[in-house]
Amino acid sequence: MARGGIGERVRAYRRRRGLSQAALAGLVGRSKSWLSQVERGVRSVDRLSVVAEMARVLNVDVQDLTGRPWQYAPNGGVDVESLSEVRRTFTRYEHLRGTSAPASVSLDTLRRAVHNGHADYQAARHSRVVEQLPSLVVEAERIRCQGLNSAEDERDSAFVYVLAAKLVTKFGVSDLSMLAADRAVNVANSSESLMASGLAGYQVACALLRSDQAEDAEDLTLRLADRLTIAARPDAPSLVSAAGALWLIAAIVAARRTQRAEAWARLDQADRLAGMLGEDAIHGWTAFGPTNVAIHRVSVAVELGDAGEAVV
Repeated sequence: MARGGIGERVRAYRRRRGLSQAALAGLVGRSKSWLSQVERGVRSVDRLSVVAEMARVLNVDVQDLTGRPWQYAPNGGVDVESLSEVRRTFTRYEHLRGTSAPASVSLDTLRRAVHNGHADYQAARHSRVVEQLPSLVVEAERIRCQGLNSAEDERDSAFVYVLAAKLVTKFGVSDLSMLAADRAVNVANSSESLMASGLAGYQVACALLRSDQAEDAEDLTLRLADRLTIAARPDAPSLVSAAGALWLIAAIVAARRTQRAEAWARLDQADRLAGMLGEDAIHGWTAFGPTNVAIHRVSVAVELGDAGEAVV
């Protein structure tokens, strides 16, 4: 194990791997200046997710970078192995093999189950979501294969895949994250719902970020955020929330690239939408609102190393 603080350890293992600062920074979605500050001890790495990602890229254990043993809290996550049934469900393709059975639940029943699934996710009852998700995906696909669904029905089916994408992205299953998010986009497009497309696109952006494709994620979020913002209106709170969530993730990406002006401008866009919404809510399961924007302002300030802004 390398000696010194975390910055010194990162520098030692980076050099061992033959990576430049720019290369490592790009692989973990940060700027070269950010990494330089970390290695010089000017700033700390206060997110375990970032440390874990650097450890993965450098092919070392997290403990090698932190210098001390660590583990997730007992309730801190889902064993990735428990997602195996979710994976099998997504890669089974019953309809292509001609083995798809008729749906066993109605659209109304599925809609209620999906609502409950998102509520469980918001409440961090992830094990329950893992248990229920395979049957939700199967039923959504069977109902869609029956045809004769309205645009509203397609939109509700898209929320099944949005839920799946949320879950697998959270636990770092990159290939399945992209598959679930892409499925969400395809179904959302069939629904002709701009709001559903925005929520699905948000999940694609999250999956891209987890796959070190920050530039693609940024381009997607900006294009979608512009489209949804133009259409946003006070009597469509889910559309407003989806647009706001996209601006927030775009602000985080800008902050990671130390693009201060862009990051704050995007937060201002989100703030205007939060003002249109006028409340903290969970429309579209985004948890978007004035408080969420304020939290992201702190996050952006921390990412940029602007301690004064974060305190204010």
